Amino acid sequence: MIKIYHNPECGTSRNAANLNPRQALRTTKSPAAELGLLDETVSNEIIFELMLEHPVLVNRPIVCIPKGEHEKAVSLPLGRVEGNSYSDNAKETVKLCRPSEAVLDILPVWPQGPFAKEDGTPLIDQDGKRVI
Repeated sequence: MIKIYHNPECGTSRNAANLNPRQALRTTKSPAAELGLLDETVSNEIIFELMLEHPVLVNRPIVCIPKGEHEKAVSLPLGRVEGNSYSDNAKETVKLCRPSEAVLDILPVWPQGPFAKEDGTPLIDQDGKRVI
C-alpha cells in the first residue's frame, strides 16, 4: 500500500528518500529554530519526538512505498517509524516529494495523461509519458 503524508492546504502537497527526521524537518514557517532544532548536535530521536508534538515541523508531502513493490521505486537505505521511535531497519522506500513531481520517481502507476500541476505545468503528456 502506498501512503502519502501531506498537508491538504499546501499546493505542493496536493500535487503529490532516504529521509531521517532531520532531513524531513521543516525549517521555515515552523517553530524549528525556537525549539533549537537547527543545531546539528540535536539527535534524530529528539527531532522525531518534537515532530510528534508539533506536526508542523514535518516537511511534506512524504510518500512511502513498501520495498520491492515496484521496480521503479528508488531503493535507498532509510529510517522507518515504528511506534514512537526511529529505526534504521528500512522496510519502505520513502521520499520527500518536493518539488511535487518527484512523486513520479516512486509511484508504481502514474495518473493517466495528460496530467498537470495546479499551476498548469504539464507532468504527464497525453501518451502517458513524463514531461518533467
